[in-house]
Amino acid sequence: MQPFLSGRPLRLAILDYGLFQVHANGRVIGICGYLIETDAGERVLIDTGFPAKYAEDAEAATAEDGLGSFGRVLSVRPENLPAAQLARLGLTRGDVTLQIVSHTHIDHIGDMAGFAPAPILIAQAERALPRPLYWTGAQPMDWPEAEYRLVTDDLDLGPGFRVLLVPGHAPGQLAFLIELPRTGPVLLTSDAISRAEEIEERFAGSWDAAQAMESGARLMALAEARGATIIFGHSPEQWPKLRKAPEWYE
Repeated sequence: MQPFLSGRPLRLAILDYGLFQVHANGRVIGICGYLIETDAGERVLIDTGFPAKYAEDAEAATAEDGLGSFGRVLSVRPENLPAAQLARLGLTRGDVTLQIVSHTHIDHIGDMAGFAPAPILIAQAERALPRPLYWTGAQPMDWPEAEYRLVTDDLDLGPGFRVLLVPGHAPGQLAFLIELPRTGPVLLTSDAISRAEEIEERFAGSWDAAQAMESGARLMALAEARGATIIFGHSPEQWPKLRKAPEWYE
C-alpha cells in the first residue's frame, strides 16, 4: 500500500469528546479523538466521539441505544462534538484530509459520516461487518458513503506515522505511532490498551481477550523500544493531565 501522506507529523491535538462513567466500577473516563497535522498541511482526524444525539438529550439517547446497562454519559455537550473541537484549533470539517476510525464502537464513530469527501481509513475486519459495532444489541448505523481505505496489516501512513493493526478489543482495532519534532515518538493505543491496569486484568471483557493480551504486549514492547510517550484510550488517571485542544503536542 502506498503512503497516504506526503508530510511528517508536525503536531498533535487531543480532542475532548466528553466524559462517561462505567457502572460496574464507577470509573470515569474521557472520550477522546485526535487531530494530527503534517508539515505538508495534511490534517488527519482519528475518531469522532459519541453521536450528536447525546449532546442533545443524553438520557433519551442512552435509552434508545440500551447503553444504560453499561454506564452513563456524564458530559457530552455541543462543545464536545467534532466540529466544535476542530473550531478550537481554527479548523473546519473541510480541513480534514483523512479520517481514521480506530474501531467502530459507539464512542468512536458518532460523526463518521460528517467529513466527506475525506476518505476513511479503517481495518478491513471492521469494514467487513454488516454494520458498525456501535453497541451490544443496537446497531442502528449504516456504513456512510465514502472512499474506504482498508488496513489489513501494519502500515506506514507516511513518514513518521505508523498505523498498527492490534485486534482484541475489537476485530479491527487500530493503534498509532507518530514521531513529533519536539515530543518524539508518541504511541496512541486507542482501546487496544484503554488504561495501564487493563494489562494486569488480562483485558477482561474484550471481544477476544487472548488477542487483546497479545496486541497489548506488542504495543508495550514497541513503546519501550522506541522510548515513546504512551497516550491510553480511556485512562481515568491520565485524562485530566493531558493537554486538550486548542493546545498542541509538538
